[in-house]
Amino acid sequence: MMHALRQHWPEYLIEAWALGMFMVSAALFTALLEYPGSPVHRRVSNAHARRALIGLAMGLTAIALIYSPWGQRSGAHMNPATTLTFLHLGKVKPWDAAFYITAQFIGGVCGVLFSKLLLGAVIAHPSVKYVATVPGPAGVGVAFVAEAAIACGMMLMVLFATNAPGLARFTGLFASALVFLYITFEAPLSGMSINPARTAASALPSGIWTGGWVYFTAPVLGMLLAAQLYGLINASSLRACPKLHHGVRQRCIFCGHPGEAQVSPARKPVR
Repeated sequence: MMHALRQHWPEYLIEAWALGMFMVSAALFTALLEYPGSPVHRRVSNAHARRALIGLAMGLTAIALIYSPWGQRSGAHMNPATTLTFLHLGKVKPWDAAFYITAQFIGGVCGVLFSKLLLGAVIAHPSVKYVATVPGPAGVGVAFVAEAAIACGMMLMVLFATNAPGLARFTGLFASALVFLYITFEAPLSGMSINPARTAASALPSGIWTGGWVYFTAPVLGMLLAAQLYGLINASSLRACPKLHHGVRQRCIFCGHPGEAQVSPARKPVR
């Protein structure tokens, strides 16, 4: 444990930073578009259009985080379900997984608390409500199925894209496109969490735990199902590191790639 912490603490802090920034972006854009006192809200009267704009903003946020130098270093999991799936596949070591998940939860909560400092009472308004994820009018059963389905789809995409040399560098773009589509079309069913730490980040400061069990189980089960499906379809090609974007300038704690300063042409990361 201590060896992993001493050697890999920068990656753990990056995971906390990444989900924290994602939550800040979610809170700010939700307030901008949904708070009745916002001039943008008054200009965009259509609720579906506002949700699509929030989805677009979050997709662009995901791109910025995944392709940032720090995001490339940690792999930008930002999601315990993602980390647990890669642990299951043998791509992440147990202590790295434990610290990644801990950092994700802490970073997410810190992001919402920082957003509260920025937004004040606005973040608690019913139109924003700490960007909490709760089941839609169809109920918790539909929310569970929806969360499992979108999680499965996301992880299947990640596994296929990262293990295809011609597509690997676009994995972050594909993931961000799915974030946009999921928020735009799936959010009315479950609030579009796909991430236990993202749900906890809103629920802890707000006390809104409606259907909380859905968001701690369905994303994990959905992504683990995706891993099993991928294994049935194409098990022999599971070679890539568990990163959404594997650059050459940052070290990799998963495959041992040392980073640009120490790499030779013969030591490129396996994709």
